[in-house]
Amino acid sequence: MSQMLVGIDVSLKSHHVQFMSGDGTSLVSFSVTNDQTGADTLIQKMLATAEKHQITQLKIGMEATSNLGWHLAHYLKEQLQGYEPSIEPHIYVLNARKVARFKKGYDSLVKNDRIDAWVIADHLRFGRLPIEMKESIHYEALQRLTRTRFHLMKNIARDKTYFLNQVFLKFSGLRQDNPFSNMFGATCLAIIQELEPEQIAQMSIEELMEFLQEKGKNRFDNPEEIAKYLQKVARSSYRLNKAMADPVNISLSVTLSVIKHMEAEVKRLDKEIAKLMKGIPQTLTSIKGVGDVYAAGLIAEIGDINRFKNHHALAKYAGLVWSQNQSGEFEADETNRMRTGNKYLRYYLIQAADKIRHHDSEYKAFYEKKAHEVPKHKHKRALVLTARKLVRLVYTLLNTNQLYTPPERRD
Repeated sequence: MSQMLVGIDVSLKSHHVQFMSGDGTSLVSFSVTNDQTGADTLIQKMLATAEKHQITQLKIGMEATSNLGWHLAHYLKEQLQGYEPSIEPHIYVLNARKVARFKKGYDSLVKNDRIDAWVIADHLRFGRLPIEMKESIHYEALQRLTRTRFHLMKNIARDKTYFLNQVFLKFSGLRQDNPFSNMFGATCLAIIQELEPEQIAQMSIEELMEFLQEKGKNRFDNPEEIAKYLQKVARSSYRLNKAMADPVNISLSVTLSVIKHMEAEVKRLDKEIAKLMKGIPQTLTSIKGVGDVYAAGLIAEIGDINRFKNHHALAKYAGLVWSQNQSGEFEADETNRMRTGNKYLRYYLIQAADKIRHHDSEYKAFYEKKAHEVPKHKHKRALVLTARKLVRLVYTLLNTNQLYTPPERRD
């Protein structure tokens, strides 16, 4: 026997471990605590079993279960390389969805930690594994910041939707026919926070114009027109019951305070991301519209570009691939995007594509072409397809380390 497979089912307090030979024979099954002592026990048992069965190669697999196996994976990687030079360790962090699908191939397996560890070990035996885990701590350090930013941005979007639903209760007309370009602009927020629809309806045009100019810092070209429209909207709006007025205003104030705090924290993260990016050689920021933050989001999730053999593999990793529906002579014209892949990478690709299309004529033309191809969901579809186009450019720049040349500067 030259190969031993180690399946580890990770959890918060302990890990269940299954040792398996290369031919599928179960060797040892046990549990260890999820701490450094437990990791040391696991290493000693692996080495003792490897010596007993004359093992020269270890394949260790665990699911990517939140951060519960992060310490163990890195500790094993660091410690095993220095323990026994005659044993070649390989560590794989497996996609939990793929492991679950692999398990469905067995008809009558129960669900418990021991069986789950056995399934992971057997999955290692059958192959079709992801790229082996490499030491990439600088990418993972950046990833902590970019993923936290992703989390905050999602929360901000959710809370803004909740805030707008509350605005309808207070000032229904403003929510329906907002005369301002941005509901979260300073002037619009001042109206929501400081005035009631009844007050606006009863104010003189001059008073309302003065309020708008003060809050808008004299930026309105035609404040009288806006004031008149605002009064019209206020008069046609529902009147909120007095018992609801204070609770709605407090709800709006609290929600807005949370949004502003999270936006301030995003700015703090952006500064820290920019600091880390100074130590990472890259050319993605040579694309106009891609700053440190979006470049960091892409690099943190991609890691070493050599993990991907081409841009198609990178697109699949990001989940920017479309399913095929074909049988015999039939092939469907419409296909759906596959709901798999790295959601963080996909998010930063789409956000970057949205910025680039405003600066790059090639990407702008591509976006507009795709937007006009369908009658519904134009922006969303065009943006996702533009992000797929961006994958090719990102792969090329990271692979060649060349600067991006915009269309107008090409020969």
